[in-house]
Amino acid sequence: MRSSCFCLLLAAFVLWSSPSSPVLGESPAADLADRANVPPHPAVAPAVEKINEVVQAGPFKPEWDSLETYSIPQWYKDAKFGIFIHWGAYSVPAFGSEWYPRQMYIPSQRRGDNFFEHHVKTYGSQKDFGYKDFIPEFKAEKFDATAWAKLFKETGARYVVPVAEHHDGFPMYASDYTSWDASEKGPKRDVVGELAAAVRAEGMKLGVSSHRAFNWVYYVRDESFDNADPKYAELYGRPMPFLFNDDASDYQKNFPPQDNQFKDDWLARCCELVDKYQPDLIWFDFGITPELQKATYETNPFAGHLKKFAAYYYNQSSKDGDIGVINYKWDAFPEKAAVLDKERSKMAEIRKPFWQTDTAVSASSWGYTENQRYKNPDRLVDDLVDIVSKNGCLLLNVGPRPDGTIPEEDQAILKAIGGWLKVNGEAIYETTHWSTYGEGATKVSTGHVSEASDKPFTAGDVRFTQKGDVVYATILAWPESGEVTIRTLATGSEHWPGEIGSVELLGSDQSLDVSRSDEGLNVKLPAKKPCDFAYVLKLTK
Repeated sequence: MRSSCFCLLLAAFVLWSSPSSPVLGESPAADLADRANVPPHPAVAPAVEKINEVVQAGPFKPEWDSLETYSIPQWYKDAKFGIFIHWGAYSVPAFGSEWYPRQMYIPSQRRGDNFFEHHVKTYGSQKDFGYKDFIPEFKAEKFDATAWAKLFKETGARYVVPVAEHHDGFPMYASDYTSWDASEKGPKRDVVGELAAAVRAEGMKLGVSSHRAFNWVYYVRDESFDNADPKYAELYGRPMPFLFNDDASDYQKNFPPQDNQFKDDWLARCCELVDKYQPDLIWFDFGITPELQKATYETNPFAGHLKKFAAYYYNQSSKDGDIGVINYKWDAFPEKAAVLDKERSKMAEIRKPFWQTDTAVSASSWGYTENQRYKNPDRLVDDLVDIVSKNGCLLLNVGPRPDGTIPEEDQAILKAIGGWLKVNGEAIYETTHWSTYGEGATKVSTGHVSEASDKPFTAGDVRFTQKGDVVYATILAWPESGEVTIRTLATGSEHWPGEIGSVELLGSDQSLDVSRSDEGLNVKLPAKKPCDFAYVLKLTK
């Protein structure tokens, strides 16, 4: 009896003093700090040493003045249109948005979808069924990289950018720095590798995106959640003490700068993408600026690692071909050192240098969910034309299902855009901005993630592009009167002071009734529309 009691007491003491609970004399805060003390992956340090060697060899050095000698490759300025792909284990719950992995751990009341309550009701507690438990259900059994690439080619895309790693910490490629990746769990396939081969076989350029920097604060922790356990740190990230705070979910206020262990891991993973897939473009999300929109490239605590990565990528990519493209948000880079990307927003005027908008076919989510709020292709084509007229390009996202199929609605939108580009692509590809972007009363959103406030374009909205001596004037809606007057092209216009030689409507073989006066260039359009939206007049001298 005494022996049994002693054994029970000893077992209780061992459990009580284990690393997952505070030991005698320790505070809970001390236990959290100890739990977060997860050593770095052993392959990171040798990788960083190699990266430093490449960076020091040049010609690009990890300094802004060196990186500002960068020149954007011509293929990118000519391409104008690319496809973004948000695909990961977050497509399995198919609820709310691709931020399900974060929101499922936040119990506070919020407007819109309540991810936390939905998760508990549907799958059980976050301790018994965490985000990691969706990964075995992410099977991708119908994923066909060749079919995807052919669809994107038909859409008229010139480059394709799959998400290589989202905030969730689950790489969609074969990573050397974690066992939690798509090549070892879930699909058990190197998704990025398969897409790289298929996309290039169709003659398109390959990009990849990394959202990993935000993994640092992505997962809110609680003792009752599975993500509090350091054995899952390769997926969820280290369970840092600040992630257990009551207000940890407010990343706008609680985004402490990443430590060197995290940043070195980030650098190793990003350079791994360069070495394994030789991407033509790398897209970074906002996590590389922990002070968010407040940080400049000079004050950003992440800047040292960004400079190292940019020097490494530019040095490696320029060895045997075109230099690579880096997309960044806000002020993470000097504008001459990389290419600015605006999320779900546009420019009010022509911007020099070249820039990009990323948005999605859905207004509600980047990843696949049920009950998507889809945009119509008319709006998306108008956005493309508006962006290109202002010296930009459009990266348009789709969200595949967990089985690897692209939803029929997404495909229909892409094919409609492709059909428009087959008729009017010469007004988009290989063009430049003109002396003015256009005319019309409709304004566009310019703030971060502000496109929801945009109003539809009208027949009074016209956008210009140029190719050599040819100018294209795109009318963004068909006028009910059957004719349009373009004020910018009035007699004696500073933009076109001489005579206009010819005017034709792309996709139509009908001759046009054209006149020019001090009021503008008046064009009577044919009765039959040449396409379903955005109508292009081709003007020559």
